[in-house]
Amino acid sequence: MDALNKLKQFDAYPKTLEDFRIKTCGGATVTTISGLIMLILFFSELQYYLTKEVHPELFVDTSRGDKLRINIDVIFPHMPCMKLTPRGLLSCLNFYDFVFLDLSIDAMDVAGEQQLDVEHNLFKQRLDKDGQPVTAEAEKHDLGKEEEGVFDASKLDPDRCESCYGAETDDLKCCNTCDDVREAYRRRGWAFKTPDTIEQCKREGFSQKMQEQKNEGCQVYGFLEVNKVAGNFHFAPGKSFQQSHVHVHDLQSFGLDNINMTHFIKHLSFGKDYPGIINPLDGANVAAPQASMMYQYFVKIVPTIYVKGDGEVVKTNQFSVTRHEKVANGLIGDQGLPGVFVLYELSPMMVKFTEKQRSFTHFLTGVCAIIGGVFTVAGLIDSLIYHSARAIQKKIELGKAS
Repeated sequence: MDALNKLKQFDAYPKTLEDFRIKTCGGATVTTISGLIMLILFFSELQYYLTKEVHPELFVDTSRGDKLRINIDVIFPHMPCMKLTPRGLLSCLNFYDFVFLDLSIDAMDVAGEQQLDVEHNLFKQRLDKDGQPVTAEAEKHDLGKEEEGVFDASKLDPDRCESCYGAETDDLKCCNTCDDVREAYRRRGWAFKTPDTIEQCKREGFSQKMQEQKNEGCQVYGFLEVNKVAGNFHFAPGKSFQQSHVHVHDLQSFGLDNINMTHFIKHLSFGKDYPGIINPLDGANVAAPQASMMYQYFVKIVPTIYVKGDGEVVKTNQFSVTRHEKVANGLIGDQGLPGVFVLYELSPMMVKFTEKQRSFTHFLTGVCAIIGGVFTVAGLIDSLIYHSARAIQKKIELGKAS
């Protein structure tokens, strides 16, 4: 019994008798407010505990032989969709009085060479003037595969030699298709304005395709997988080809006053998504103030690894971007080419983000600190209010007595 009495001396929380305790309205108000504050702070601490902690690391990128995935979803409201070119490049059509323009998508490396080993899964969707799909399903593009038209060329004589309508050259003496005539005109630098007078184009229904897609727009979406080196991809008018190992767009025979490069970038990213990623070009809506605008997006790509809490590793990329725009002539060397160009460059550094679960003991410590801190501060406030009220009450009573 003596031992228990001695133990009571270490009690840091002495109790008073119930009869000597005074409950006040001020104390009840302080208790209610402090309880609400405790509850709010508790849920705040709980939310913080449930949120994954992300630790960033920065180091030199030593990966080799990887591919770069480019996810694209771009709308050109004033550039109608058209068939693929023979080079397997995505094409669109814009025209005025039967002057047509091909809008091609090309992927180039830093040396200006066209990347030939490009894997892709690109689709095009025809849009009406209100931006609604014209067809139920989008058309998929197969690079290197020519589009099949409504006309069956196998019914014609395979040994035929049709006219190029005065545009014949030594190495192109026969034009058996509408594309052959277009190529011959391109080499001569002639404008291709009257497809209705050319038998090959009439046979293939070229003008009919133009009329069907008049005043339409085009949505291009899907992905490309290219070599992981600096380069660019672009949406530019004119048929593209290689000349003396240089990538060239043919614009000599086309009028440029009707090229409207207004575009809406629904999505553009380089790799997979991960929690918290920001793609700065998503939702970018650019209205061309005049015809033949050239838009250049200079992109700096930072290779990124994101390690999730369950051990899953996501290899992807972040990027920053700046935009430059100007009016492009397209026919004079340094005047540029109308279109949308995305020029990307890779950083030699890599960022690694690692998700980690926050410590449960840290959560308990925080909860105890919240309860103890609020309880202590509330006790001090209650004591201040109580003693201040008592002092004021005594002064009032003394004043009445005198």
